[in-house]
Amino acid sequence: MTGANGSSTPSPGTPRVLRAMNDRAALDLLLAHGPLSRTRIGKLTGLSKPTASQLLARLEAAGLVVATGTTKGRPGPNAQLYAVNAHAAYAAGLDVNPQRILAAVADVTGATVGEFELRTPGRRAKSVVQQVSDALDGAVKAAGLTRPDVRRLVIGTPGAFTPSTGRLRYASHLPGWHSPTLLDELAAALPMPVEYENDVNLAAVAEQRLGAARGHEDFVLLWNQEGLGAALFIGGRLHRGFTGGAGEVGFLPVPGTPLVRQVVKANSGGFQELAGAQSVPRLARSLGIETAEQPYAEVAAELLARAAAGHAEDDRLAELLRLFAQRVATGLASVTAVLDPELIVLAGGVTTAGGEPLRALVQAELAELAAASPRLLIGEVRRHAVLRGALESALATTRDEVFDTSR
Repeated sequence: MTGANGSSTPSPGTPRVLRAMNDRAALDLLLAHGPLSRTRIGKLTGLSKPTASQLLARLEAAGLVVATGTTKGRPGPNAQLYAVNAHAAYAAGLDVNPQRILAAVADVTGATVGEFELRTPGRRAKSVVQQVSDALDGAVKAAGLTRPDVRRLVIGTPGAFTPSTGRLRYASHLPGWHSPTLLDELAAALPMPVEYENDVNLAAVAEQRLGAARGHEDFVLLWNQEGLGAALFIGGRLHRGFTGGAGEVGFLPVPGTPLVRQVVKANSGGFQELAGAQSVPRLARSLGIETAEQPYAEVAAELLARAAAGHAEDDRLAELLRLFAQRVATGLASVTAVLDPELIVLAGGVTTAGGEPLRALVQAELAELAAASPRLLIGEVRRHAVLRGALESALATTRDEVFDTSR
């Protein structure tokens, strides 16, 4: 079969395509299970021993698998074990907020091999292109690599880049990222393909691949940290909306707060005011609970963690947890009415601090407010969820490229 450009492409069902499908199945099994023997790979794929041997020889010659030792502690001769070659490819991710950029590099198995944090205080910092370059280079250096070793970069930011204009929306608090030429400048400065994704969407990717949403194709992730937002998975795919703003539920008008107009300019809205991190210290003070003078997200997490742990200096912490759960459920009731999700994952430092006690209260309240009753779970990816999602997203495309043996 000849393609439009005159190149030869294998037809579906040809031996070459079938071999490539078997190769990919074996590589995915090695990623999922770790080192496996030829016999075990044959059983898991349904291939005969000779075919499994040919497959492993082919993948070893291509530099995609390596021999890693032998089985031990079993009767009979030890069997050779094989694993994915971690050095076959690398991908990188960035998590951007107004205070810092977190960067990391992972090998093709998903193991993080280098991390770096670049502080970005003030509006007179270096240009965004320089900040991104410095953060990436820091992670690359920590991994003992060079820029050309990285095949793909995914950058997570608040808001979203509108496909039609390439400009960042819904994130007026991120200085320097709103230039109409920014994406072109970054493409010119970096040697690898670069993708951009909303930070909460990436946290949802991490939960679907590694955390509470594994095995779920329809779910909502509610993120509550410095800001409040949601990510929507529908039919196994992220739903981003026409302008990339699907899930910006912080702007959602809800009972209990004044109606906010021009929400993008105000960078606020009803649900953010009702149940965002900044609402927790205010709610605590209204109950007579003293709060520390530190960033409100940290204060909120500390208060909710104390309430969830059942510290009984009085009943005010229990009431704080109950009222906050009621506020979270108020916004989720609207989300549930529109999307009817199978699952809602509560994530971000503020909500995860409340743990199971908060989840149970929100679940009970939501059952009273919404016609549907989706299951609620606390997010499981606690450390750098956005960054982990960026790496998982970058690795998915990288593996598709590197593991394709049909070419």
